[in-house]
Amino acid sequence: MAALPTEDDIASMDAADPLLPLREQFLRAEGEVYLDGNSLGMASGAALDALRLAAREEWTRGLIRSWNTAGWFDLPVELGDRIGRLIGAASGQVVVADTTSINIYKALHAAIGLRPGRNVIVAEAGSFPTDLYIAEGVISTLPGVTMRLEGRDADRIEDLLDQDVAAVLVNHVNYKTGALRDMAALTRAIHDAGAVAIWDLCHSAGALPVALDAAGADFAVGCTYKYLNGGPGSPAFIYVAARHLAEARQPLSGWWGHARPFAFETGFDGDPGIRRFQCGTQPILSLRALQGALEIWDEVDMHRLREKSVALTELFIRLVEGLCAGHGLVLESPRDPALRGSQVAFAHDHAYEIMQALIERGVIGDFRAPSTLRFGFTPLYLSHADVAHAARVLADVLESGLWREPRFAVRGAVT
Repeated sequence: MAALPTEDDIASMDAADPLLPLREQFLRAEGEVYLDGNSLGMASGAALDALRLAAREEWTRGLIRSWNTAGWFDLPVELGDRIGRLIGAASGQVVVADTTSINIYKALHAAIGLRPGRNVIVAEAGSFPTDLYIAEGVISTLPGVTMRLEGRDADRIEDLLDQDVAAVLVNHVNYKTGALRDMAALTRAIHDAGAVAIWDLCHSAGALPVALDAAGADFAVGCTYKYLNGGPGSPAFIYVAARHLAEARQPLSGWWGHARPFAFETGFDGDPGIRRFQCGTQPILSLRALQGALEIWDEVDMHRLREKSVALTELFIRLVEGLCAGHGLVLESPRDPALRGSQVAFAHDHAYEIMQALIERGVIGDFRAPSTLRFGFTPLYLSHADVAHAARVLADVLESGLWREPRFAVRGAVT
């Protein structure tokens, strides 16, 4: 086995990292290594500044006038275009609105409406649960529509495609293992079967380059509070390919999706563009915080971001497997970095207790039932030295048996 990197090696990695200075824009806790940006990203100074301005000036002083004078009304589409640059979408195809779950509901209904006569939704048994729960909700409103699942009804999505499939809902990066799909290849297969492709980008937007337009995607959804660092519960986004905007219809026909919301007309007449995929009044304070959070991305080359992400995850896997051998950890993520997003998962029979002990030691990751230790690597604010420290703390927690103390087995409402 090759020797593990030395402290000098790791220092050299950081010295050569062009993204390292960006970490100073985030409010990092002294002595902590944060490896949970795939659940909630860190706060940046720019995000908090934007939030303060919106609260103290636009809300406190401008009040209702700020819908016009501060540009509140247009924020969802303006921020949608900024996110569009990060996910390979040309202007006018992305709007920031509502939650991921609500946007999945919109996208599924719209996709099925584009394929009359077809009555099957294809998804993944290993999907993030909300995707499946929402698909079940859609099915409950459409008599005769059923669902097929990769991992239950066949081993691969491609094997579930036929002339009955209307829509395929698929995660670009698996929330638990970090497995990365080939978006272009799978979208081609879905289109060859005559179906519509809906991509869930929650674990890839802001973590790696995404090319929705180039891949021919039809719809996509994603959140902004993970790698985009928009803040807890910050609004989600939905992408609708320009070629579908004239025909696609979403079921939540709220007034913000109306072509003339302040005409107060009795019947619904949807906006001709992406605004139609909004529903009700949007959360302006959260949008302002997101606006601040997105400022940093003007300085980021997505391909360099991906290079650093791969370097961090490769370093972590190498160190953990070298330092923690014999303690029962099993790599759940793909070993090939080309098939992995910006996270690493290890399985262990006592994953929950180990993670709680790690958190007490200042290494913040998360646990996913039933047995996954999950670590997210956000290149904007993590260094190679952070990663090495985290691996050493994990080794110490396992070697010392600290995780066996009873307090670490007590579970909170959020795990």
